[in-house]
Amino acid sequence: MHMRSLGSHGPQVSALGLGCMGMSALYGPANEAESLATIKAALEAGITLFDTGDFYGAGHNELLLQKGLRGHERSQAVLSVKFGVLGDPAGSWAGGIDGRPAAIKNFLAYSLQRLGTDYVDIYRLARLDPAVPIEETVGALADLVKAGYVRYIGLSEVGAKTLRRAAAVHPICDVQIEYSLLSRGIEAEILPTCRELGIGVTAYGVLSRGLISGHWSQQRELSTTDFRASNPRFSSENLEHNLALVEALRALAAAKGATVAQVAIAWVLSQGQDIVPLVGARRPDRLSEALGALDLQLTASELARIEVAIPQGAAAGARYDAQRLAALDSEQEKDATL
Repeated sequence: MHMRSLGSHGPQVSALGLGCMGMSALYGPANEAESLATIKAALEAGITLFDTGDFYGAGHNELLLQKGLRGHERSQAVLSVKFGVLGDPAGSWAGGIDGRPAAIKNFLAYSLQRLGTDYVDIYRLARLDPAVPIEETVGALADLVKAGYVRYIGLSEVGAKTLRRAAAVHPICDVQIEYSLLSRGIEAEILPTCRELGIGVTAYGVLSRGLISGHWSQQRELSTTDFRASNPRFSSENLEHNLALVEALRALAAAKGATVAQVAIAWVLSQGQDIVPLVGARRPDRLSEALGALDLQLTASELARIEVAIPQGAAAGARYDAQRLAALDSEQEKDATL
C-alpha cells in the first residue's frame, strides 16, 4: 500500500481512504454484509484511513465500523470522525451545526462508545458553526488532544480564512473537502493555503458521488432516501451534459487500459502527495476497482488531455443544492458553481 502524510502535523495513512458514509446514509439502502466485507477487504489491502461521522445513520455507521474492525489491532485503523450535525428522528439533518465546547465533549463520549475505542485519531467538525467562533471549537478539541481522547484535529469544508484562524490555535492535521474533476474550487485559495500552513487534504466525492464512476446511466432510478435525487448535477437538465464529460474520459481510460473510475481517482492522486482521496465503495468489487488507481500513472500528456476533456468548471450544476451550499464555509469565498 502506498502511504501519504496528512500534512506536516498529521499521521501517515494509506494513499486511499475508505469513506463509510454510504454504508449507512444518503445513498439509499445498503447491504450490511457487503459493507462489512468491504471494510474487511480494505484492511486486507492495507487501507488504514477510515472516515465516518456520528450522524451517519444516527450512529449506525460508527457501530458498523466497530463491527468491521473487530479482530484487528486498533493501530491498523486511523479513524477520522466528523461531529456536530444535528438531526431528528425522521432522519433529517436540518437542525444545524453545534460546535460548542460542551457539545463536542458529549458528541465524543458517544462516538468512543459506539466505535469501541478509547481515542479517535482525527476528530473534526462536519461544518462550521456560524454561532461559535472557530477558535472556541478548536480550543475545545485541543483540550481533548491534551487529555488523550483525540490524536489530531481536522476540519471539514472550511474556507482559507477559517483555516488560518483555526491553525493559529492548534495545528490542523487536514481539511476534508470535496475535490474531483468536476469540483475543483479548492484550487484557487483553499489548497494553496493548506500547503502554506502544512495542512493535508482528504478529498471526498472524488467520483462525484458516482457520477463520473463510469457506471452511471441516465436510466438509473434513485430511491427516495438517496440524496442524489435532489442534487443539481443529477437533475434531468444537467445529467446528459455531465455524462457526456464521462464519455470523453472513458475514451482516455480505454486507451490507458483502465476504467473511468480509476482515471478519475488517479487524477486526484496526481494533484499532490498531500492529498488523500476517500473512496465511498460499498462493495468489495468497487473497492478493488478503486485500488487499481494506485498503480495508474498519468503522464503529463494524459493530464493535459484530461484537462481539455474536462476543464475546470465544466460540470453542469453546483455540487450541492442552494441550501446545502449556504452551509459551507468553503463556498463563501469563491464561485459556488466550481
